[in-house]
Amino acid sequence: MTKLTKEEVIDVAHRAMLEITDDEAQQFAEELSVFIDYGEKLNELNLEDVTPMTHALQQMNVMREDVVADVLDREEMLETTKEHQDGAIKVPTIL
Repeated sequence: MTKLTKEEVIDVAHRAMLEITDDEAQQFAEELSVFIDYGEKLNELNLEDVTPMTHALQQMNVMREDVVADVLDREEMLETTKEHQDGAIKVPTIL
């Protein structure tokens, strides 16, 4: 059984810039030790025949054909703008 000490919890809390009391550090040490013990139990499992997965649900990308449709005519579009140059709309410089 791995047991975290109160001093280790205080050190980690200090590095994370968290303020905790001695009582809280003791409580967290006990609670975190339970999680670490559970993780060590999982390390004992035989996982040779288990296929690694990246997500609990089966996912796949849904692809569609890229089709251009219902596009304004460039000249018609440029007629509705205040300023344009060389087929492009001029916009104010933002810096």
